[in-house]
Amino acid sequence: MEDLSEGCHGLPPLPARLEPWMQEVLADAEGCAAMLEEHGSPLNLHDFSALARNAAELERPAERAGVRLRIFAARKANKTLGMMDAAHAAGHGVDVGSYRELAQALDRGIPAADIVVTAAVKPRPLLRLALDSGALLVLDNLDEASSLAAEVADRQETGSHPIALRLAPTPDELIAPTRFGESASTWQDWAREPGALQGLRIEGVHFHLHGYDVEARARAVGESTVLIDALREAGHRPWFLDIGGGIPMSYLDDAGRWDAFWVAHDGQGRAPGEEVTWRGERLRQVYPYHQALTRGAWMEELLRRVARDLRARDLELRCEPGRSLLDGCGMTLARVVQRTGTSDGIPLVGVEMNRTQCRSTSDDFLVDPVLVRTGGTASGPMEGYLVGAYCIEAELILRRRLAFPGGVAVGDVLALPNTAGYLMHILESASHQLPLASNVVKEGTGFRRDGIDALSPMRP
Repeated sequence: MEDLSEGCHGLPPLPARLEPWMQEVLADAEGCAAMLEEHGSPLNLHDFSALARNAAELERPAERAGVRLRIFAARKANKTLGMMDAAHAAGHGVDVGSYRELAQALDRGIPAADIVVTAAVKPRPLLRLALDSGALLVLDNLDEASSLAAEVADRQETGSHPIALRLAPTPDELIAPTRFGESASTWQDWAREPGALQGLRIEGVHFHLHGYDVEARARAVGESTVLIDALREAGHRPWFLDIGGGIPMSYLDDAGRWDAFWVAHDGQGRAPGEEVTWRGERLRQVYPYHQALTRGAWMEELLRRVARDLRARDLELRCEPGRSLLDGCGMTLARVVQRTGTSDGIPLVGVEMNRTQCRSTSDDFLVDPVLVRTGGTASGPMEGYLVGAYCIEAELILRRRLAFPGGVAVGDVLALPNTAGYLMHILESASHQLPLASNVVKEGTGFRRDGIDALSPMRP
């Protein structure tokens, strides 16, 4: 197969790790152009065959350590119904963050026992639907607990509803302050209040940490087990501990490439042709695109620290991965519509998409795009930047300077690899009344439109 990185690469290069299905799609220029003609640009392609493989990589070290592990796919990382279907088919649960996410999971036939509701804000309709369905609620704060208690009281039903308490671990040099959860003492005081748990039962303790440090997770697990012990002494029966998400992955295979990028980034000039980012601007917050410990190795290292305490308490370990579960499951295609430049001479390649359609909370997406030539008249060799449809000066799809050694033509296709986890959907916007990207899922030898597009009809 031809070298798909020849047509476009960053300066310096950060070559994408491509799944076989991605290579097959990108080798068919006519097919790529046809899909954009049918579904519009940009287009999000999904093949969820890697999901079960990624989950199994997490399960193996848990099995070796004698720890029960339950995986819930983080729905917020990818909005397709196909993602939920793939997780359910592989025997995993789904983590939902809104009323619509919960309703869609239930409509897909996912049992309530396989759903956890971790929404950062839980309005009354979401609480009611969780109560109606029996889905487990993770309580974040005392106001949320009061709202839930009021809903339960209004029902005057017998039985109890499952909940987990979100712990805010004590900040230290590794654990950053968090908006999620309450302190252990706050939860213990609440649980002692008369009537606080009327109609509710505590089944677990949950936490959510920013970052990927395995030692920080181990410390938070230790603090969580102390809270679990206190709850059990008070007569409650929590039986699981949930570490949330933040399980690392790598977009790049080569650590040397990642290091070389930062050397160039930190030493760049600001004159055109000397910079590696847009006008030499520094990137401040980015995902670590190469990491030494990922998925299975990371889980093994965590369990090396905490498995004994989990086994001693007969606790099930739970997690809610997003990126690491969706690694290799998606790719975004966009059509080149123009070649232009700034008034001070910076070359630009305009594509039919906007910057929110490949963006997370990081400053940039740092993997080289793949250029698929479709036969149009190409420019000469050039270096420049990808820009999108919003009427904003810095409407950059990527902030990295890119090289097109063989030029680029109107009608060519640019592919952004490995975008299924967060990058497609977490910040997407339909500003200017531009349609949201269509989503297709691999089925047999082709792709079918995902049902989420029918639920949010933005494109005919």
